[in-house]
Amino acid sequence: MNTDEIPKTHPRYQSLVTREKLVEFFNKGIVVAHGLVAQGRGEAFDYILGEKSHDFALEAEKVSVAYLLISNYPIISVNGNYAALAGEEIVKISNSLNIPIEVNLFHRSEDRIKKIETYLKDLGAKHVLGSECNKIKLSNLEGPRGMVCENGIYKADFVLLAIEDGDRTQALRNLGKKVAAIDLNPFSRTAQSAHITIVDEAQRATKNMIKISDEFMKLSKCDLLKITETYDNKSILSRAFNRMFINLKEAYEKGILINF
Repeated sequence: MNTDEIPKTHPRYQSLVTREKLVEFFNKGIVVAHGLVAQGRGEAFDYILGEKSHDFALEAEKVSVAYLLISNYPIISVNGNYAALAGEEIVKISNSLNIPIEVNLFHRSEDRIKKIETYLKDLGAKHVLGSECNKIKLSNLEGPRGMVCENGIYKADFVLLAIEDGDRTQALRNLGKKVAAIDLNPFSRTAQSAHITIVDEAQRATKNMIKISDEFMKLSKCDLLKITETYDNKSILSRAFNRMFINLKEAYEKGILINF
């Protein structure tokens, strides 16, 4: 089905558009089959959250933007799913804040890296690393998934990533990098091991961060540091779990949630 064929009055319009977009990018060779599974899992958690950005997500998004602005060498790590879901938003925040993008994949192939890189450049990205960078192997991550760009993730002191593997997230943290992860599943190893966990949908989160960055670019470094200093990721995760608990409790008590 073409997204133009989906009636905008459909109660699941945005969800259906997202699904069609991922299938389209799968057919283009940008998303792999494993990414479709990951999307389904994330969407299930988004159902429980009510498919909206909660205060705990917005707080984590604000802190992430603050770090993007004050870090010496921040970078946005992009995989197939993140590119497919939020390509335009990634490019917009990258260009606006002058932060490079590195295409980095769990299911790595140079062909897919090149396709994602080309897609982001076609959207207007000014600084994308991936296919032609000088590659270096992370010492604490086995196999091809440990390959990164020397002037990208390897050099970075702050990494923003989304829908990422937990082992890689932990490996980046163990190398002394500050990591912010967009992940709808607060139970995941990625969510649990990141310094900052954004429990929100990838496109929604990145759109929020664009708006936040417009405001935060006007702040001094001192003000931005104050925003980061009070952040507590354990509290953020607890609040995400609590919101899920409240929503599930309401569903348990009501049984039928849809007014037919």
